[in-house]
Amino acid sequence: MKHIKYLFSVGILLVVIATSGCSNISIRTAVEINAPKEEVYAVLADIDRYPDWNPYHRKIEGEFVEGAALTVYVLRPDGKEVEVPPHMMRIVENQEITWGGGIKGVFYGVHSFILETTSGGNTLLKHNEDFSGFAITFADLPPDVIADGYHQMNIALKKLIEEK
Repeated sequence: MKHIKYLFSVGILLVVIATSGCSNISIRTAVEINAPKEEVYAVLADIDRYPDWNPYHRKIEGEFVEGAALTVYVLRPDGKEVEVPPHMMRIVENQEITWGGGIKGVFYGVHSFILETTSGGNTLLKHNEDFSGFAITFADLPPDVIADGYHQMNIALKKLIEEK
């Protein structure tokens, strides 16, 4: 009887996985900042100072080196506080900062800051996130709330740098 209950449970799990599909959520935000990308990168790379200016990523614990484990403390615009445990995936000085992690196929997230120089010499910050895996269907990841949080952070960063 235990064997049948086990098989039934596994069967239900497989049905849930198969019918939920491998979902994806992509969030794209951007802001143009009137400063060279070296200045923008310097602020983004100084993760110890995030509590001083960042309304969304309120605090980050960990080292700013590729492979380092991080704890990111998020205050979403809907008031929910979340702790996220990514690792630093990619750092390209003055171009990119990417963190993320999880289990591919189950729940995986990649958060990136991409810096590009505009034709006028300003910086275009592309602030993006991609979530994938069947479990994101069950996660509390409202794209509009997250995008609003990224927008708030982008504006705070722009203000900080342009009002120096």
